[in-house]
Amino acid sequence: MAHHKTNPKDIVPIGQKMAFGAGHLVLNLLPGALGIFMFFLLTAFGMDPFLAGLLGGLPRIFDAITDPIMGFISDNTKSRWGRRRPYIFVGAILSGIFFIVLWQLDPEDSVNYNFWYFLIMSMVFLVGNTMFATPLIGLGYEMTSDYNERTRIMAFSQTIGQIAWMIVPWFWVLIANPDLFETQAIGVRRLSIIVGAVCLILGLLPAIFCKGIDSAHMENRKKITFKTMFSNLKDLLDGIVQVSKNKPFMKLCGATFLVFNGFQLVASFSYFIIVYYMFNGDFGAAGNWPAWFSTITAVITAFGVIPIVTWMANNWGKRNAFVISTAISILGYILKWWGFNPDYHWLIFLPVPFMAFGLGGLFTLMMSMTADVCDLDELRNGMPRKEGTFGAIYWWMVKLGQALALVLGGLVLKVVGFDGNAAVQTAETIRDLRIADIVIPAVTAGLAIVIMWKYSLNETRAAEIKQILVDRRGEL
Repeated sequence: MAHHKTNPKDIVPIGQKMAFGAGHLVLNLLPGALGIFMFFLLTAFGMDPFLAGLLGGLPRIFDAITDPIMGFISDNTKSRWGRRRPYIFVGAILSGIFFIVLWQLDPEDSVNYNFWYFLIMSMVFLVGNTMFATPLIGLGYEMTSDYNERTRIMAFSQTIGQIAWMIVPWFWVLIANPDLFETQAIGVRRLSIIVGAVCLILGLLPAIFCKGIDSAHMENRKKITFKTMFSNLKDLLDGIVQVSKNKPFMKLCGATFLVFNGFQLVASFSYFIIVYYMFNGDFGAAGNWPAWFSTITAVITAFGVIPIVTWMANNWGKRNAFVISTAISILGYILKWWGFNPDYHWLIFLPVPFMAFGLGGLFTLMMSMTADVCDLDELRNGMPRKEGTFGAIYWWMVKLGQALALVLGGLVLKVVGFDGNAAVQTAETIRDLRIADIVIPAVTAGLAIVIMWKYSLNETRAAEIKQILVDRRGEL
């Protein structure tokens, strides 16, 4: 495959890559910690399971609405600091502070009080988090115009982001440890302060050090004021329609929806299989095996899989890298049948290096390809560039799939006959659960390969588009 040499001016300095990676660590650490802490709404704060489910789902709906709005605002912002960085700076501060405030619950308060407090503060937290996350994603798409450097940036950021998943599984162990915290509620409150402070500090780094595209002379940006609110809404909807007509982008969204949410749908199954199959329902004997499984997966993804995927993308093309890495992950899912072994516990790590190619390759490649798609959109629809809108809609698809996966995951557990109140599950239930744990993500990954098989925006086409845009803008 023919390759071009990256122009030195298109190479992003290592310092900027590290700052952007720090932002991605925050993007992973906040939702990861949120997911773990949500478990303690039941055990530490006495929340009704149905109400806890609402607290997990209702804010996601709100989040799905605010993402495209924030993307549109950052696309059209004019400031001396660029389109994205002011929002990232303010959003990092608000995200860290509101995450801390969100978890200052007291089990002595009534369930109704805690429910409304958490629901309202979740909305407030998500406003700050959206202000941080959506512009950060858009900034990453515009840090370079080079086809291969985009992959390297995303690979670097995803590697640093995986550090969050090496840490997060141990939050459950820390909070539940009576030697560290007098009660689980105290553990949640204190650990949230540490997480919020770390995310605030790391979140400021991309706002301070990263540089996006020079937008000083970018044409056709909309005026963002209260008076133009209704016309802005029409412009936002028009932009979403334009994005939805971008076939390469919709292929990326479809493939991501399938791979990520096929994985998410069965994500909790591994924990149940470890406890109820490998350790016959003995939570004490299962100990830290689930946490180690998650942590080792993140380590292999960060330092093994992502560098390999990056090499494949730069040498064989991004589409080919996606197809190969996704096919390898299917092999990993199949190996779980032998890896989850009640007689040889260490075999649990057998499928990990193969499974890790699924998500490790997915976001590294898809975020890089979305940046290419933004060039295609500028070619077809002109200025302003819509990195924020593309990023918001892409992640809206991810969040929609997550919500659907939570619902369908519970449905699958019900169909296989899983009983959370039973100390021991039936042999038929365990068998069917293990089959679902393999078949569901393997099938969705296979469908994603079918969707991406004829993806056409390769390196040659991307280079052609870039040259047309350079000529159109009158750049040297």
